[in-house]
Amino acid sequence: MYLAFNDLVKLFSNIRGIKEAGHFYITVTDDAKAVQTRGLFIPLTEDSGELLDAIANGAIAAIWDNKKQLPKYTPNHFPIFFTDQPIEAIRELLQFYIEKMDGEKAEKMDITNFVFLNKKRLKENKETYDIAVMLDKITNINPKDDFERRG
Repeated sequence: MYLAFNDLVKLFSNIRGIKEAGHFYITVTDDAKAVQTRGLFIPLTEDSGELLDAIANGAIAAIWDNKKQLPKYTPNHFPIFFTDQPIEAIRELLQFYIEKMDGEKAEKMDITNFVFLNKKRLKENKETYDIAVMLDKITNINPKDDFERRG
């Protein structure tokens, strides 16, 4: 079960861009340079990169810090979910997704892939430690064991 546009609407009231209910996100990342198929981009630091790179690599929406200016090149239709506290927004997003996944037992299930630049850095920072723990929990919901070994 993928994270969906409607899920984000429940968490964020300040939204800009197209508001189509059919969107879903395969990847959530803070790395603009990462390939992010149907991605949700969340820039957390200067190391995250530019929104333009994230769009070029597959981002179809972003969670954006209200305190930072949105780049002028941002397409008008591109969904932006604004927040005053990006770290807290990720914490809420992960908690929401864990609750959404709770009870799902399908053997092969499509899940949103959460990719952050440096999980160790998240664990070192007291403010973001629980985010790293939540990421581990999501990773363990559906381990990537569904591939065939050859050879």
